[in-house]
Amino acid sequence: MATFSQYQAGLGHVGSYQVSGTPYITGSGALVKGQEDKIRFPRVAKAVTVINHAAGSTTDDDIYVHYNATGSGDVIAGKHYVPLNYARDSITLTMKCSEIYISAPTTNADNAAYTLIAELTSIPDGEMITLTGSGLTSADSGLV
Repeated sequence: MATFSQYQAGLGHVGSYQVSGTPYITGSGALVKGQEDKIRFPRVAKAVTVINHAAGSTTDDDIYVHYNATGSGDVIAGKHYVPLNYARDSITLTMKCSEIYISAPTTNADNAAYTLIAELTSIPDGEMITLTGSGLTSADSGLV
């Protein structure tokens, strides 16, 4: 006897990445220095933009954008993050992920501020693989 199930898009479903994503926006005006925010998306994101809303124009209001918690492996010491050093610095990461971390280094003068905008696919977040290993959490940078 045949068993039928409803089709559901997965990580390899090209159409999920070709269409415009569902908007998702969040942020914080009080990210305490030495702390991090974990943003978990309800569905897999295909692109994430993070904007630093530092009050000043010096590097004492940095934020770091990374795929794993700072306590996971070698994220900070291995420089597995993207620093946004100045007010209005931003980065758009075009990749699939179900979570992202934003941290404020202990060297900051004050609390950090940021806005995060994501483009979500129709793929359930539970379908996403865990992002770890070389270039993400381990000291091995993959450079030869």
